[in-house]
Amino acid sequence: MKETILLILGLILTTIGVILIYDARGISKKLFGFGDQNEASAGLKILGFFMSIIGVLIIYFN
Repeated sequence: MKETILLILGLILTTIGVILIYDARGISKKLFGFGDQNEASAGLKILGFFMSIIGVLIIYFN
């Protein structure tokens, strides 16, 4: 049971991370003004990268 929950959590984190990496520009256009789009896009990509790494590590060490 514990392994299944950790596997699902890892898959969800990895999926959200990849979505943040690829759709960072679109998400930042919806949420921020024109001046903040570049900074927000870079921040979302970095956040997505770390979330993907954490999700993969959860899956790997599970």
